[in-house]
Amino acid sequence: MEYFTQCQKLCQIETRRMVIVMGLIASAILVFQSLALTYGNALSSPFPAGKVPILLAKGSLGSEDSSPKSPRELPLSNDSINTKESSAVGVVKWTGASDMGRGTEHVNERKENDGDPDSESVLENDGDPDEDFLLDEDRNPDGEFLDEEVVDQGNGLTQEKVRDPHNSSTLEKAGDEENGLSLEKDAKPGKSDANSFNSVVPAASDIPSMGKQATEMLLPKGKNSELGQSVSPSLDDDSIIVSIPVRKNMKQVMPRIPISLMNRILQRNRVSSRSMRPRWSSAHDQELLSARKQIQSAPIVRNNPELYAPVFRNVSMFKRSYELMEHVLKVYVYKEGKKPIFHTPMLGGIYASEGWFMKLMEGNKQFVVKNPRKAHLFYLPFSSRFLQHALYVPGSHNRRNLAAHLKNYIENIAMKYPFWNRTGGADHFLAACHDWAPYETRHNLDRTIRALCNADLNEGFKIGKDVSLPETFVRNQQNPLRDLGGKPASKRPTLAFFAGNMHGRVRPILLQYWENKDPDMKIFGPMPRGPKRKTTYIQYMKTSKYCICPRGYEVNSPRVVEAIFYECVPVIISDNFVPPFFEIFDWESFSVFVAEKDIPMLKDILLSIPDKKYRTMQMRVKKVQQHFLWHSKPVKYDIFHMTLHSIWYNRVHQVKTR
Repeated sequence: MEYFTQCQKLCQIETRRMVIVMGLIASAILVFQSLALTYGNALSSPFPAGKVPILLAKGSLGSEDSSPKSPRELPLSNDSINTKESSAVGVVKWTGASDMGRGTEHVNERKENDGDPDSESVLENDGDPDEDFLLDEDRNPDGEFLDEEVVDQGNGLTQEKVRDPHNSSTLEKAGDEENGLSLEKDAKPGKSDANSFNSVVPAASDIPSMGKQATEMLLPKGKNSELGQSVSPSLDDDSIIVSIPVRKNMKQVMPRIPISLMNRILQRNRVSSRSMRPRWSSAHDQELLSARKQIQSAPIVRNNPELYAPVFRNVSMFKRSYELMEHVLKVYVYKEGKKPIFHTPMLGGIYASEGWFMKLMEGNKQFVVKNPRKAHLFYLPFSSRFLQHALYVPGSHNRRNLAAHLKNYIENIAMKYPFWNRTGGADHFLAACHDWAPYETRHNLDRTIRALCNADLNEGFKIGKDVSLPETFVRNQQNPLRDLGGKPASKRPTLAFFAGNMHGRVRPILLQYWENKDPDMKIFGPMPRGPKRKTTYIQYMKTSKYCICPRGYEVNSPRVVEAIFYECVPVIISDNFVPPFFEIFDWESFSVFVAEKDIPMLKDILLSIPDKKYRTMQMRVKKVQQHFLWHSKPVKYDIFHMTLHSIWYNRVHQVKTR
């Protein structure tokens, strides 16, 4: 018995020793990996694949405390990557955004005063006082949404090898120098070290959020260059890869991509489509290819009375594409799906665009066919607003059931019909305006053409495939054109106007610098209600030269379309927002883009615009207005047709054949 007891004690001692040794080995591996990452020679990540995004940048990460700062402490710059000492050009692969959903997601999407605060209608719930608003108690302690799919690694990193699309070399992702970042450029024979990207230092708030899908960004070339400058990098230059540490609930913002670089991304995506090749051929694919050739060789349009050429990228190509859409395009609308999530259009409030498009698409006789085998495109008629309202559990901080509901819907469609499986959903499309739509559609609908109001590069919006859907605040469902128009340019005494609630990080900064600071700048918070109010929101829009359109919680705002509605030149302050119908319109010809970091210089920027140029832009706003109007019965070139056309246009340029 005594012998047995001694053996038992020895076994216990040996077991403890083994546990200690294993713990030491595990610690040594983690320490070695952390150190090795600095020199680009890391071990494989011990964490599950696909759970921790790869982040691209170099600089200081900051502390683990990600609690929001006060408005006066908020950083003004979201594009503070310093490229002055760099001369490298490359395609940086930002993993597309939604895996961390900007790092966090706002649960409270109450934008009651995001439109006219004096309007009698309730924006968010459209008159239903019992609608789920997702109130403050549904937020985490930082006031933001916790993405339930982010794995907390502490200071851990991931690394993997990436194939450069332009050559056969392999790139390594690595990095962490005491919470810093590192960057490596693949070495090529004959390449000088002078081309290394050796100074890219974003602030803690400027670190981009990453996900599993890749969005490509072109970085400018040459010393003293900044992302905001107009540059023409080669499309065949080398790739640049970086990594940063990942922490749970870390606030992350992609560096600002100016519209000039968005244009380059669109150009590149047109040249190198990543659309899936169909599993079997279809005559419809050949029809789309034929349409693409005809669009690319479109006859020159001169003096068309219906279309004002200066607001378009290429009015000749647009006109030919639109004509082909009218004569060729056939759409099948799936009948599957239960109400209210499916087939129930919401026609009022700030999410009205998805509802109006659904209503007019399902009731259309020109494009819709009953036989799906005759269709070029397939419409998924779901409401992202009703999906959130019906399924989100307040206080749960979990949206997985919303995405799962759509996944089940797609699986049923794929089982019942052969069309989804043929292209992986590349010839399917949806229109969704709720802020969560990018998250809900990011995986199972990744190849699908998504018309999204939340057209945010930081949340995986893909230029050239997805469509930026105009967010429109419809005040009167029976008469959506009520109060249309505004004063002529000579009768607009106010230089700039904004009023609204303090959603997000940008608006408090705007008020900090401009509220009650300058008589030419009418910048307010929520406007007063009741009989004492002197000037209404709409009157200000109609009598101001420039209407300020700052982002709220998300990049999109109904003010962009409101400004056009009231013939006021929009000033868009929303980094990485892809403006509506980006593939069609030359937005710089009739609007102003201001970086969020440049809010302190807002008045100087506006005053630097010559009066002649302002009058030209204001006239062009009036010309482009017809393309942003909802009609009870669709009218040629209106917002319904423009949305459908952009979906058609992107599909035509993405289609591949066997």
